Amino acid sequence: MNQRTHAGDERRGRVAPIRRAVVAEWGTLFVTVRDQLARKRLAAVPLATLATFLILLFSVVQHLPGGERLVTHLGVVKAGLPLDVSLLRTPLSLYVPALDLPVWGALAQVLLVFGIAEIVLGRRMTLLIAYACTLAGTFFARIGVAIGPDHLLGLPEKVAQYRDTGPSAAVVALAVCVAWKCRAWFTMGAVLATMVGEAVLLPNLAGLEHVVALMTAVLIAASAEVFGSYWPRVLSGVGAAALVTAPDNRRPSGAVL
Repeated sequence: MNQRTHAGDERRGRVAPIRRAVVAEWGTLFVTVRDQLARKRLAAVPLATLATFLILLFSVVQHLPGGERLVTHLGVVKAGLPLDVSLLRTPLSLYVPALDLPVWGALAQVLLVFGIAEIVLGRRMTLLIAYACTLAGTFFARIGVAIGPDHLLGLPEKVAQYRDTGPSAAVVALAVCVAWKCRAWFTMGAVLATMVGEAVLLPNLAGLEHVVALMTAVLIAASAEVFGSYWPRVLSGVGAAALVTAPDNRRPSGAVL
C-alpha cells in the first residue's frame, strides 16, 4: 500500500509542473470560451457558424455542374485579375475552399479558430483581422508577380493564374492574435515557427501568404496593445470637456453674471 501511495505521489509530482504550464498557457482562454458557450451555446459564435456554413455551401456548389464557374465569378481571387475585381471578390474568397484539399479541414479550422476569436477578440475585431491579413497576402502575391522572380520577394509570372482563396491565412492570423491577447506565448511561438518552417521547407504561394498574414497579425496585435486605449481616452476627455462647458452654454442670454 505504501509503495502504491509513493508511486502515485511520484507520478503526481511529475505531472504537476506540466499541469501548471498548461493552465498558465490556456487556462484563461479555456475558462472564457467555456463560460460563453455554456451561457449562449452557438449564439456566442454566430460569425464562426455563418463562416462555416458558407465554406460548406461553396464546397458543395463548386462541385455541381456549372457550379465552379459561379463560385469563380463570386469569390475566386487571382493575382492576375484587375485590382477592383479582386477587391470585390475578396469578402467571399475567404469562404471558398481549395479544390484539392479536404473541406472538413477548413470547416474544423474556421469553426474552432473563428469561434474562439469571436469570443476572445470580439466580432468586429475578428472580421478586421481576418480580412486585413487575407488582403495582405493577396497584395503580396500581386506585388511579387509585378516585380518578377529576379527580386528577393518576387514571384514567377505563372503565379498570377493561381487560385488564391480560402480561410487558412485568416485562421493562422487569428490564432496569433488570440494567443497574444491571452498571453499564450508558447502557442503563439509554435504557430509562427510552424508557418515559417512550412514556407522554408515547402515554398509555395500559400506558405508565403501565411507568413505575410502572420506578420500583419503581429502588427495588429502590437498596435492594439499600444494604442488600444488611446482613442477611448481621447473620447472620454472630449466628453468631460463637453460636460464642463455645458452649464455655460445652457445659461440664458439675459442672465446676470
